[in-house]
Amino acid sequence: MNEAVTLDRTAAQRVAADPIGTLPLRLSINGEARRLQVEPWTTLLDLLRDKLDLTGSKKGCDHGQCGACTVLIDGKRMNSCLKLAVTLDGCEVTTIEGLGQPGKLHPLQSAFIEHDAFQCGYCTPGQICSAQGLINEGHAHSRDEVREQMSGNLCRCGAYPNIADAVLEVLSTEKPA
Repeated sequence: MNEAVTLDRTAAQRVAADPIGTLPLRLSINGEARRLQVEPWTTLLDLLRDKLDLTGSKKGCDHGQCGACTVLIDGKRMNSCLKLAVTLDGCEVTTIEGLGQPGKLHPLQSAFIEHDAFQCGYCTPGQICSAQGLINEGHAHSRDEVREQMSGNLCRCGAYPNIADAVLEVLSTEKPA
């Protein structure tokens, strides 16, 4: 029994003496090129919030089930809590902070305000990023399609009809690709 404890302690000492360390990562975040050193187990959400102070994306469930952490990766929607940052080398990441411009709201942000598409606001950054991804994908053209495509983003306040109205307004003003 004593021998097993000694072996375990020795293994722990080896791990402590030779940590995994960090890996290099090149990303464009909201249009800004970044070179980072990231621990391999760091999720994109934790990188954004804890290391880069981009706190718009929210940690809701941390299991990819609520959509509060949705960002755009190369223009496509992704739950940032599920994506390891090191797998995104060379990608373009857009968060809620990168959608508008200083002093000018993004059309989705304006539509969310106009249609009262948020109440507490916790899910709003993920909802707006998901809506922009939905627009980029070009698959949703009706209320039912918008609701289906946005079903991965939960709103505890129940603002779904208003969210759909906001997305449909922006969809109606988008130029066909």
